[in-house]
Amino acid sequence: MGTELFCPRCNLPLKQVRMSNGVFWKWDTCGGRAVGLELLRRTFTPESINPLWLHAISGEGKTGCRCPSCAHPVIEIELSEGTALDVDVCRLCHFVWFDMHEVETLIPRPLPAAAPEMPQAAREAIAMLKVEELAEQARGTDSDSAPPDERWKQIAAFLGMPIEFDAAPQERRSWATWMLCLLIIGASTFAFTQLHEIVSRFGLIPAQAMRFGGLTFLTSFFLHAGVLHLLGNIYFLFVFGNDVENFLRPLRYFTLVALAAFIGDLAHIAADPSSQIPCVGASGGIAGVITFYALNFPEVKLGFLLRYRWWWFRWIRLPAWFVFVLWILFQAVGAWEQVAGISAVSSLAHIGGAVVGFVAWLLWRKTTRATEVSRR
Repeated sequence: MGTELFCPRCNLPLKQVRMSNGVFWKWDTCGGRAVGLELLRRTFTPESINPLWLHAISGEGKTGCRCPSCAHPVIEIELSEGTALDVDVCRLCHFVWFDMHEVETLIPRPLPAAAPEMPQAAREAIAMLKVEELAEQARGTDSDSAPPDERWKQIAAFLGMPIEFDAAPQERRSWATWMLCLLIIGASTFAFTQLHEIVSRFGLIPAQAMRFGGLTFLTSFFLHAGVLHLLGNIYFLFVFGNDVENFLRPLRYFTLVALAAFIGDLAHIAADPSSQIPCVGASGGIAGVITFYALNFPEVKLGFLLRYRWWWFRWIRLPAWFVFVLWILFQAVGAWEQVAGISAVSSLAHIGGAVVGFVAWLLWRKTTRATEVSRR
């Protein structure tokens, strides 16, 4: 279509006119129009256009002027039944020539119905989703992510801790988690003044599990073997406990922590019932919290800072379910080392707590939210 088209009446070059649905050619002097058949079909009703082409391919009509595109003789065909108007149709290049006012007799296709106006609230919701999508893209890929905005998260990640990148919004203050953290910090800090004596007296000793009527199952939960042990457990309880408490509410949350700690202690005792070494720490209960978190919020991204010495750093984000699988694998290796006497860390207590977290998730993952909805 790069060659010039000529008016078959005046033999002068036609002017190209571009429309939203196609291109046609015209000559203002004689008022003629040269239009491709496909544009006609998109612009006018089938009842107006199909008879023209059916008559043309059947050879009906008489030979008229030459086609404005290929100069091949066209066929003059009646525009409609019972009218004296003829249009010129080229069977070779599918061009139709209309003389002045002939195209006005065709019936245009009806305009598509206007889409109903979207409510303001819906438009705002779509806009917010788009903004969130752009913000997520701006953060970078999961394998090369931007650092978190909070400074404390950057410090925690630098120390090797996982951080939450896109945690669920908190519906209420997590007072139960805060209270547990404060009690553990207070009891452990007091024990650090005479650590060996207090751990020996109030730690859980497998061979003497029922000392003080079994009280050491409780007291050992609040004691820790050192500052790093305490800080690590408090961090995991604070980060993951907030979301789990927000979902379960305080009563079920306390139940989860208590049962996970108790079953974790039983798993530790089962590994070596004759052991005289005291065991302390909240890891069993926290393992139940971590397991519930990973199963209930599997797509939440946890961030890690990979670093080599002091000059290479890279942030990565992994879904919680994937991190949980890795954690379970590490606990399985740790449990073997514990049974073999290689490790002093009670990985079996972690696994016992994780089992409780899994069972709690099976029981409460749907019923908790259903109860909240019914109350509203």
